[in-house]
Amino acid sequence: MRTYPDLGIQIGEILLPREGIDLKKWAVIACDQYTSEPEYWEQVARLVGDSPSTFHLILPEVFLGTPEEQARIQSTQQTMRRYLNEGVFTSHNGLILVERQSSGRTRHGLMLALDLEKYDYSAGSQTLIRATEGTILDRLPPRMRIREGAPLELPHILVLIDDPQQTVIEPLMEVRKQFTRLYDTDLMFDSGHLTAWAVPDGGYEERVISALRALANPETFRARYGVGEDKGVLLFAMGDGNHSLATAKAIWEKIKGQVGMNHPARYALVEIENVHDHGLEFEPIHRVLFQCKESPSEALKKFFGDTVQITPVENAQLMIERVKKPSGDLQMAGMVTSEGYALVTFTQPTSNLPVGTLQGFLDTWLKAGGAEKIDYVHGDDVVVRLGAQPGNAGFYLPAMSKHDLFKTVILDGVLPRKTFSMGEARDKRFYMEARRIA
Repeated sequence: MRTYPDLGIQIGEILLPREGIDLKKWAVIACDQYTSEPEYWEQVARLVGDSPSTFHLILPEVFLGTPEEQARIQSTQQTMRRYLNEGVFTSHNGLILVERQSSGRTRHGLMLALDLEKYDYSAGSQTLIRATEGTILDRLPPRMRIREGAPLELPHILVLIDDPQQTVIEPLMEVRKQFTRLYDTDLMFDSGHLTAWAVPDGGYEERVISALRALANPETFRARYGVGEDKGVLLFAMGDGNHSLATAKAIWEKIKGQVGMNHPARYALVEIENVHDHGLEFEPIHRVLFQCKESPSEALKKFFGDTVQITPVENAQLMIERVKKPSGDLQMAGMVTSEGYALVTFTQPTSNLPVGTLQGFLDTWLKAGGAEKIDYVHGDDVVVRLGAQPGNAGFYLPAMSKHDLFKTVILDGVLPRKTFSMGEARDKRFYMEARRIA
């Protein structure tokens, strides 16, 4: 176990499924995906059956708030203990280099643990590890019930570094054929392919640490982003899984007074990726409102007055094309209801991004009882299909540039929640590795 306090990282034991386990059944998608599509998780359950699988070690969020929630939490923790006792896992010590192929792209990452003492998800944070989007505190308690008392964590967290010269991860990819392959498998439901290698001794870890220290050098940081000493160094920025890392932080703050500062729960296993990886693309996260109590168009007009324009369009494709390429500096979103498609144009936006302007309206509308609930979904087809169902409303949003992320967070603080996604739903991280936290 090696810790690097100045970088907020720990490199130690990572648990992997033992040889002989069917990895296509073992690995499942992040628990916060397909939350409005229970049929997806029904397919997973049928495919996995009773085989060893991370499906039995997680609580898909589609079950939150249902009668199954508590029973699944209990069975999840019981299965973790059983897998540990039955030798389902094998132990690896050190960094793991990961390659994910999905949707015609290939991206790369490095598995390590982050120090939760160096992470703060609150707005205005200047910590080394930071949230990039607003954290929804109401989402933490059910996740805390899952993690509290669990002997293991299974990460779907993706954390970004801003490494334009490709000094941290990419040099390892160039020599990966010299490394021992840890796993190599297709993923269920045409979700791509996943491969990993053990990063051996021989100076590789030292080179990674040296490169990260160069990125975290305060003088270099200030020069790169044109900021003063009032801005703390941001080395690790959340990509996916912010609420999972926030949950780990909340549990750690709750228990550290009793367990001491050397407890394994102080750290959280993540995969770091370079925001400049050619295989990494930012996708928008769309909104779907369920059981609307009034016309979304009328509600928008009440909220924005003359500063919103709603223009019907013929079909979904035209709506999507116009939102992706708006005229001039206009902020625009698409709207899908059972009555058809429309463009929503904000002539006096209240945020730098369309998602921020729209979210201000949605939060107010939901609080006033304008709809029963909201979900955040990936993919053009999903928002169109769900939004077109009677009583629903879907809002289609454009993507932000990944190259704007670090500077925006450093200068402006966290983005509006659910601003971007690192790929669509099936591109998300699949559970493969585990780590002891008890």
